Amino acid sequence: MRICYTLLSSSFEMHQYTADLANQMALDGHAVHLVTSSCAPLDRYIPAVIVHTPVDTTSASFSVEGLKLAALRKVKKTIVDVDPDLIHFSGPHIWNLSLMRKLKACGLPVIHTLHTVDPPWRSGYGIIIRLWNRQVIRTADHILVHGQTFLQRLLDMGVARERVTSTPLLHLFIGGGWLGSFSDLAASVEYQPWALFFGRLKPYKGIEYLISACAMMKTDKAFPGRVIIAGFGDLAQYWGGSLPARLEIHNSRIHDEEAMDLFCRCGLVVLPYIDASQSALIAAAYYFHKPVIVTRTGALPEYVREGETGFVVEPDHPAALARCLERVLDDPVRLERMGAAGRAWYEIHRKEQEAVLQEIYTRLARTKRTALSAKSKG
Repeated sequence: MRICYTLLSSSFEMHQYTADLANQMALDGHAVHLVTSSCAPLDRYIPAVIVHTPVDTTSASFSVEGLKLAALRKVKKTIVDVDPDLIHFSGPHIWNLSLMRKLKACGLPVIHTLHTVDPPWRSGYGIIIRLWNRQVIRTADHILVHGQTFLQRLLDMGVARERVTSTPLLHLFIGGGWLGSFSDLAASVEYQPWALFFGRLKPYKGIEYLISACAMMKTDKAFPGRVIIAGFGDLAQYWGGSLPARLEIHNSRIHDEEAMDLFCRCGLVVLPYIDASQSALIAAAYYFHKPVIVTRTGALPEYVREGETGFVVEPDHPAALARCLERVLDDPVRLERMGAAGRAWYEIHRKEQEAVLQEIYTRLARTKRTALSAKSKG
């Protein structure tokens, strides 16, 4: 198959996601193209992915660059010239809806990932994004989401079951150059008595909640547990006083090598989010043989087998999080057992995801061939 991924924003997170899909399909032997911005983090992709950068867009939102209609036409021409069997829009951009309509008029089938089905009404562009999502859902041939919660939401909205698929969010945080370099990963894994929070510091991620939990952890010197927050952001907006003794901050952009070291050494990964759709960090933790603690928000609990691969606590409940951390951080045998179960979960779902996407792509590509055959006969 000739697959064309389209991601016109330069969002690092969205390119991590897209690179995971594109790299895997390229390794599986498909002809994979990426149409994106010249400002994108292209080091995420392996050389087998053919990259086209017809524009220099940076934003996915409703900004002035969305008015550059000549650039929009250039993107459409680039995609059509690739002559793909299908196009996968892997992340949001203001042009996606117009492009999908134009490409479908050319007989090209499209699939669109919706990372957030229903953003909060009070969020930045909440109402506009909800309306935009509805149009995307009506226009795309297929919708991909990453949680049964969101699949059911689409079904409740009247979307036909055959037009929507849910798979877990499984991409890692590393670039394409690191693929295949983990043959000795298991030998590098340790279970040191600290929990890792990884990623940019944003309000919805529950930073204040996590710091409060650290402050509540027992002070017994025999208890070795602590927490490391590794990521860039303004910590002052979440915590104004002195930091708890059991907290360590790495407030910077964490590059691949340091991130892998942190994931290899930590005892577990904690996602104290107070509002989220899903997170690939759960799969990343499992990949590195680490259990997780997540909160009961969005699709996060779907990714956890309670007590086996991790734990689910209530959001914005620091005492419950502190107790959970205390129960496991000084028990490396338990952490190792749960980490092995998490890695097994990852392997199973990774194979299932590849098979599901192959089936969807094949089915969509068949619709193009059928349409071309009918047109030639007509």
